[in-house]
Amino acid sequence: MLAPEVPMSHSVAGEPSSAGRRAAPLTTAVYTVAEWDLLTALPGRVIVAAAVPGPGRPHPGVAAGLAGLDAVAAGRAFDSDLVRAVVAAIYARHDGVADPVDRRTDVVDLLAACRDATRVLRRRADPADSAAYRQWVQSVAARVCRAAGAPGLPPAPADRRFLDRLGGALGLR
Repeated sequence: MLAPEVPMSHSVAGEPSSAGRRAAPLTTAVYTVAEWDLLTALPGRVIVAAAVPGPGRPHPGVAAGLAGLDAVAAGRAFDSDLVRAVVAAIYARHDGVADPVDRRTDVVDLLAACRDATRVLRRRADPADSAAYRQWVQSVAARVCRAAGAPGLPPAPADRRFLDRLGGALGLR
């Protein structure tokens, strides 16, 4: 049985339709439901992982979580149809209905999910969308780590290691 697919694409020229809005984008890549779920869940998983205290990592506090949510929302302004569509899907999924969240985060599983997402994007996404998505996910983690640290100080060594490992898993290093 084939999994349902979710269309995704770059828009033609971003020209507005007759109603004054942007025309619906043409389909250039298709994601299965499992692939789309991976792409839309990854930013939230990154926030949780970046906000988990641990050895060499102070308790990040509420500010770190809020910084992550702000970084996700900032994706609405990205020059990437994929990033904007992922943000829209995240907001649509969380329209007032709270999902049960497992606060335990296994960084090894997160990094594996990042590598899986990177493979999906390389196979199916426009290269510019792929790069924008991966950089956006990395920026979400960086903003959480920055907010978790002391103002004016560089990130803690544990945060730098986490960001380096995440960047490697996302194919950015």
